[in-house]
Amino acid sequence: MCGRFALTATPDQTADFLGMTGLDEFPARYNIAPTQPILMALAGAPQAPGSNLPNRQSMLVRWGLIPTWVKDTREFPLLINARSEGAVEKASFRAAMRHRRALVPASGFYEWQQAGGKKGQPYWIRPKDGGLVAFAGLIETYAEPGGSEMDTGAILTVSANAGIAHIHDRMPVVIHPQDFERWLDCRTLEPRDVADLLQPAQPDFFEAIPVSDLVNKVANTGPEIQERGVVGPMVEKAKRQKPGADDSQMTLF
Repeated sequence: MCGRFALTATPDQTADFLGMTGLDEFPARYNIAPTQPILMALAGAPQAPGSNLPNRQSMLVRWGLIPTWVKDTREFPLLINARSEGAVEKASFRAAMRHRRALVPASGFYEWQQAGGKKGQPYWIRPKDGGLVAFAGLIETYAEPGGSEMDTGAILTVSANAGIAHIHDRMPVVIHPQDFERWLDCRTLEPRDVADLLQPAQPDFFEAIPVSDLVNKVANTGPEIQERGVVGPMVEKAKRQKPGADDSQMTLF
C-alpha cells in the first residue's frame, strides 16, 4: 500500500526526470495525503513525423480514483491504490489501465510497520541512490452530477520486495525511465503489452529510514518529518474526517 508520499524536487528537476519541457512552479511537499492534488504525467498528443522527443503532459489530479460509473461518491471507497495483479479486470480500473496510464513523480513514500493490527513504526522509504522515482499511476475523469468534471487518480501497487516486506506486504510499482515511453503508450500498447513492468523494484533499490510519528498527522508538512527517529506519544490526536472533507486540500498547488 502507498498512503503517503513526498515530492521535494524542484519543478525543473521533476520536468527533467519526466522528460518534459517544463512545469509550473510548485512547493516542496513532504507529506502528501489522499484527497490532495498530486502531479501526474501522461502521454500527450502524437508527435510530428520524425520527432524523437517525448511528448508528455502534466496534470494535477485528486488522489483517490473515482470510476465514471459511480453515482454517489459518499458511498464509494477512496481508491488511492490499485492492486496491479488484477487491475485490468477490475471495473474500477479497467478503462484507465487501457487508456490513461500515467507516471507519479515522487522523492519517496512512507509506510508503517504493523504491530498487533495497529500502525507501528513509520518509515521514510526513498531511492538508495537519491533522486526521483516514478510510480505507475492511473487517471480517471469523473463527471459530477452538477456537470463539473474532476480528474482523479490512483497508484498501482505490487507485492513488496525483500527489502520492504518486513515493513509492509505491498509497495508502489516503480516505472524506470527507460520504460516511461512504453508505460505511457496507451495508443498502441494494451495492458498485456506492459504487464512485465508491474513488478517489485529490486531489493536494493530503496532504503527504509525509521522516522518519528510526526508523519502520522497530515498537518505536519515540513522536512522534519523525514528526520530519523522513533515513534513516541502523539502530542495531539488527529481528528478523524471523511475523505475529501477538507476542501482546502485541493488548493495546495
